[in-house]
Amino acid sequence: MKSESAIRDAMAQLGESLFARGYAVGGAGNLSARLPDGSILVTPTNSSLGRLDPARLSKVSPSGDLLGGDKPSKEAPFHLALYRADAGLGAVCHLHSTYLTALSCLNGLDTEDVLRPFTPYYVMRVGQLALLPYHKPGSPAIATDLTARLAMSPESKAFLLANHGSVVLGNDIFEAINNAEELEETAKLYFIMQNQSIRYLTPGEVEELRPKATAKA
Repeated sequence: MKSESAIRDAMAQLGESLFARGYAVGGAGNLSARLPDGSILVTPTNSSLGRLDPARLSKVSPSGDLLGGDKPSKEAPFHLALYRADAGLGAVCHLHSTYLTALSCLNGLDTEDVLRPFTPYYVMRVGQLALLPYHKPGSPAIATDLTARLAMSPESKAFLLANHGSVVLGNDIFEAINNAEELEETAKLYFIMQNQSIRYLTPGEVEELRPKATAKA
């Protein structure tokens, strides 16, 4: 497990990379990561992912008490709820990236699986993308919906918040951001291929890509 200092530096560097490549703009989006001592680092309120100071990242307890750094993002409660719901969760990446946010604003989406699989990488990194109802940013209902959905599908790695953006999970901050980037690329491809005849993966091809459960002795 990486040290707190290394995780702080990684969050700042990866945030800057996301911002530079257009995955985040202004003060939108937030990142978090679980530290070795069980506390959580969260990007501060009104901070830009492109200009994060590792020393000023918000450090909070699992219950939300501020332990150090600046005031955390108003979205911190749903990050913390996800960590409490999944003891193995290492990081959360919440973005308002262009294509996923556009997708979240469409009517008529399949709420159980917004993007029908057409690449193996989407299946391997994300698997399935559920659409959750709209709530205003910072609403406690976001945390309630996310944890309820995670309880229904513990293998879930990503969720789409209606008219808002994505919430993507990972074992660490690197995996969470890799998963978020793959998801955004899949949404981009979805829009590029509109009005085209798409070859979707068959159920058998999808099943072949899913992680196999390890048999217990």
